[in-house]
Amino acid sequence: MDGAATTVLLVGSGAREHAIAVALARSPRMPALVCFGSANNPGIQKLCKAYAVGKITDPKAVAQFSKDNGVTLAVIGPEAPLESGVVDELTSHGVGCVGPTQALAQIESSKAFALQLLKKHGMRGLPDFREFTSLDGAQEYLELLGDGNYVVKADGLCGGKGVMVAGAHLHSIEEAVAYCKECLPRFVICEKLVGQEFSVLSFCDGERLAHMPPVQDHKRAYENDEGPNTGGMGAYSCADHLLPFLSAEALAEAHAMNTACMVALRKELGQPYRGILYGGYMLTPTGTMLIEFNARFGDPECLNLLSLLSPSTDFLEVCEAIAMGGLHNVSIEFQRLASCCKYAVPEGYPTKPLKNIPIDVSGLKHPELAYLGAVDADAAGAPRA
Repeated sequence: MDGAATTVLLVGSGAREHAIAVALARSPRMPALVCFGSANNPGIQKLCKAYAVGKITDPKAVAQFSKDNGVTLAVIGPEAPLESGVVDELTSHGVGCVGPTQALAQIESSKAFALQLLKKHGMRGLPDFREFTSLDGAQEYLELLGDGNYVVKADGLCGGKGVMVAGAHLHSIEEAVAYCKECLPRFVICEKLVGQEFSVLSFCDGERLAHMPPVQDHKRAYENDEGPNTGGMGAYSCADHLLPFLSAEALAEAHAMNTACMVALRKELGQPYRGILYGGYMLTPTGTMLIEFNARFGDPECLNLLSLLSPSTDFLEVCEAIAMGGLHNVSIEFQRLASCCKYAVPEGYPTKPLKNIPIDVSGLKHPELAYLGAVDADAAGAPRA
């Protein structure tokens, strides 16, 4: 593409999208950025020539904003617009997208679809599981797995907060059955995996993958691994592109599963998966096991990974190769540096966070490495939680 003619639409307005905007703005081709978000994120606003606040799950509204601004490429940040068909609408207007179609996004938006698909296509590393559309048989399956050996997952998108684990959140089979009832009309019960969690994200153009370094995130809200699950309170990666507990062999197993997922989706749905494929894994005593797949950049993992992109890697070119095909023609390198991301959140997060409080980042030594998450700008343009 001609850099002077490249206008990139960013859908979403959180810290993940701020990191994406910063990475795109580093391109030597200097693309014009526009954003359609759910809030006025001042960190993103200052990088964009146009910015609109609206319903990011409304495909028609996003497409109209795209048309009004002459967009040629779109990067979809959150999962909800993918589930609602924003990519389908944009591609119907000739806009290349980093993000899968509504059908392909089921790999994240439906736990049942994902597990049934991967089982059908013979992917290794799956936990034992059953899908339920009523409570019939749920208690019996929980008892079969055994007390303390189960996980209950709501089927739809829950922002990382729809999974309840025996021992950590559910302390009896009675509590588990009660949560199953809350999850109706559809939920999945899986065997509980024990080990170290890690994430492997891959750029995907529908034919091949380019893997990013593995990352481990921290989901509990409070110190010492306590408190409710969140979408993610922070993450780290290591300079050797492994993790302290992760061998090259175990990482290779995760790479193979990301590839197997891409192939299974193509075979099942007849469409190329073009976007970010995010595998969440557990390293167990018997090897690498799948927890879940996501259809977009993780937040906070995105902040670590895009900050590590080598200066020689043009993220705009990577995004174009994902959307149009041709990842094998693009040089993608990550610096051999460790990274650590930590979220600062309002008191009461995630259940009852304080609202409308000022955010002051003036004392940071490296404000360029601060990404604004669930914020909105006040009348003066200052960020507020």
